Amino acid sequence: MESRLSFIVLFIVMRISAAEVVKKNLTGTVGGSVTLPGPLLERGFISFGGKILASVRKGELDIEEEIYTHRLHWNKISGNFSLTKLQRNDSGIYILDNKGQKMISSYKLTVYDAVPTPSVIKSNVSSNSCSLMCSVDGAEETTLSWYRDEKIVKRIRSAVSLSLIVLRQDFNSSHRCVATNPAQEKTLEVDVKTSCGHNDTESRDRHHKILIGIIIFIVCGVVLLPAVLIFKWKYVDQKKTTKETKARLPETQPSSSSWFTSSVRYILTPNTSFHGSFQPVEPD
Repeated sequence: MESRLSFIVLFIVMRISAAEVVKKNLTGTVGGSVTLPGPLLERGFISFGGKILASVRKGELDIEEEIYTHRLHWNKISGNFSLTKLQRNDSGIYILDNKGQKMISSYKLTVYDAVPTPSVIKSNVSSNSCSLMCSVDGAEETTLSWYRDEKIVKRIRSAVSLSLIVLRQDFNSSHRCVATNPAQEKTLEVDVKTSCGHNDTESRDRHHKILIGIIIFIVCGVVLLPAVLIFKWKYVDQKKTTKETKARLPETQPSSSSWFTSSVRYILTPNTSFHGSFQPVEPD
């Protein structure tokens, strides 16, 4: 059996130089799956690392390697092979020998670790800017990128963290941290105002101060307005009323002292003449 399989593999290798070869690079992540795009509908083989993994005969799949029994699948309709539950050691070249079409295709598969989900924390906050730190657990073959709106503003490869300084005028722009490798991408949307807490704090403080000012104004109005009204009524309005009352009173008759003074002034006036006779009174 082993000599038979070795002969088949040798035959496949020899045919590669004579037959049409279609190469394509494929990527996958640990625990994921990948599909070989070349169809094999009638009969043929799929091999990896010099070993035939499975063969198709008369529309039926025959698994040659036991470890692929529950991992290698074949679709009768499309003729495509799929490999599931990927592992790092699944990386390599897979050869698909389609005997029905007399074509051999090779596919290079590279399996990567799953991309870790990025996390973002604030590292520094000032009055005009905020510094954010994007990090991942494990940096092998991982690229970290900062996006502002749709533009890449910063990028680093094979690093566990990447910082970004956001200026105040960019707080309202959309930001996201993206962790990628050739097989996968994970994105974390970042609300700068929420993450930094800077703008919200200032807004709350400003609203708080405005509210306090309004309350103080209302309290002062409630306390001072009655006092002003009482003062105006008691001192200003009453004084004005008294003046107006005196101005409306009629002239009064002259007093006795005024009459006496006028009489004396009349008698003592030199030009005053006396008409009539004066008769002395004899004593009794």
